[in-house]
Amino acid sequence: MANTIIALSREYGSGGREIAEKLAKELGFGFYDNEIIKMTAEKSGLAPGYVEEAEERGPGSFFAGIKFSSYIGVDSVAVYETPTTDKMYIAQSQVIKELAEKESCVIVGRCADYVLRDCERLIRVFIRANHADRVQRAVEQYNLPEKNAAQAVRKLDKTRANYYQYYTNRKWGNLENEDLVINSSVAGIDGAVEIIKTLVKVKGY
Repeated sequence: MANTIIALSREYGSGGREIAEKLAKELGFGFYDNEIIKMTAEKSGLAPGYVEEAEERGPGSFFAGIKFSSYIGVDSVAVYETPTTDKMYIAQSQVIKELAEKESCVIVGRCADYVLRDCERLIRVFIRANHADRVQRAVEQYNLPEKNAAQAVRKLDKTRANYYQYYTNRKWGNLENEDLVINSSVAGIDGAVEIIKTLVKVKGY
């Protein structure tokens, strides 16, 4: 029987990661978020810091312009091959596919809904929240300075949207690409978890 995969995307500050982690625990599924950074680094040969920075900055960043040789022993910057962010994305996609083959799991972000679009038992979830609530969460739980929190939330959402569109040619958060969209300002963390669990049950997974 094919594994059930929940690909959960989220607006920054919406509580999406907390929802994903709690959902995975209650379903007995694997949970993958930041762990994917280490796995991607190991597969690509890039340092974990590069992977994390490339994720945060997006494909239009400084890292997108750097190209590395895959030939061991070549230390000249004159040898160019795959841009860092592309190399990272390819390795990250391989990691995500391997995780989906390994076990039923909840995967946070990283274009997993697109990477696993051919998965037989894929559920695509997008978590959003009211802007004011996201800013408040960013300050209280993510320790962003209150003065810059609103701007940071918008910037981080834009980075995620650009990253997603660059690699998928799809609009991030587009209803046509989601099976379920939840406003955590309305449903709350626990409510969102229960809604997703209900969909899993309805689907017979």
